[in-house]
Amino acid sequence: MGLATAFELLRRKPGTSVLVLDKEAEVGLHQTGHNSGVLHSGIYYKPGSLKARVAVRGCASMVRFCEEHGVPFELSGKVIVATSEEERPRLQELLERGKENGVPGLRAISPEELREIEPNARGAAALHSASTGIVSFRAVARAMASAIETAGGHVRTRARLLGFHPEAGAVRLHTEAGDLLAKRVITASGLHADRVAALCGAAPDARILPFRGEYYRLRKESRNIVRSLIYPVPDPRFPFLGVHFTRGIDGEVEAGPNAVLALAREGYGKTDVSARDLWEMARFPGTFRMARKYWRTGLEEYYRSLSKSAFVRKLQKLVPELTEDDLEPGGSGVRAMALERDGNLVDDFRIVESGGFVHVLSAPSPAATSSLAIAEHIVGLLD
Repeated sequence: MGLATAFELLRRKPGTSVLVLDKEAEVGLHQTGHNSGVLHSGIYYKPGSLKARVAVRGCASMVRFCEEHGVPFELSGKVIVATSEEERPRLQELLERGKENGVPGLRAISPEELREIEPNARGAAALHSASTGIVSFRAVARAMASAIETAGGHVRTRARLLGFHPEAGAVRLHTEAGDLLAKRVITASGLHADRVAALCGAAPDARILPFRGEYYRLRKESRNIVRSLIYPVPDPRFPFLGVHFTRGIDGEVEAGPNAVLALAREGYGKTDVSARDLWEMARFPGTFRMARKYWRTGLEEYYRSLSKSAFVRKLQKLVPELTEDDLEPGGSGVRAMALERDGNLVDDFRIVESGGFVHVLSAPSPAATSSLAIAEHIVGLLD
């Protein structure tokens, strides 16, 4: 989202002095580079929310960007499967919501049509979204960085923010790469969004809670089990879409993710622990309020994290013929979820202005897909 904002600012105002800072050695190494690479079409989001307003337009903008900058992508389509009659009403709600959001190519299909699209999937009913696609968002990030440089902007890596102070109508940023003077600052810092906003003098009303998503992948000889993307009907209580199958742009098929509370903001492994991150989680009252509400679901997610057979049983609801032998360990990612003091997870984008800064405090999925449309919104705030 930071790169997209810089790209949009230079597109709209050529000649503007724009600098992107990243604490890592290259762009796109965290949420951008660890997600499942899905171009979301805009089905799930509450009509009227910022997510809903930017999802369809954002997907179309991302497709155009990929076409114009030579980034491989594919509009492979996906199916959302109701595995029981009890899920059929929620599937119908998704269909109505998607149509209200203007999602193109979305339709209800019968179990017979489902088998024509995905021969190994089974369900009582399903939706087919023809406008859902796949891409490597790390490749998108590299292309955006290149486009920013071509347009006269700059991308500086290894430039962790250390602090700031106001200076003569501007802001002096102290970074590991030296001091910089800026008229306006936009922060889009993902897993550290609340900390960076606080470093810039804001008082965020929510804290970032890291949820690790762990994947298996289909062995090479089993990849033909899945043709494109197979999703379950999501649980409306949570801002996660459930374990699913995704055929990536590289041809590999991922299965997952689960959603377990990580013990570090960049905790990609089960044993990764940060004392600072744990202390901040423990001090924030929303953490325990959330735990009281959802402890049972949390235990189920941890059980699937530890038990491959439990993970497979969840996947078999979508593809019954899948076996443990079809799967091998895959990658993982950490999603930054903003948590309020009352224990509720923020499910929409949250973008605020504070003292000359614009802070992206919450950017859950489909932030990558919608990044160019969100960038238009942020640049509009600057205007």
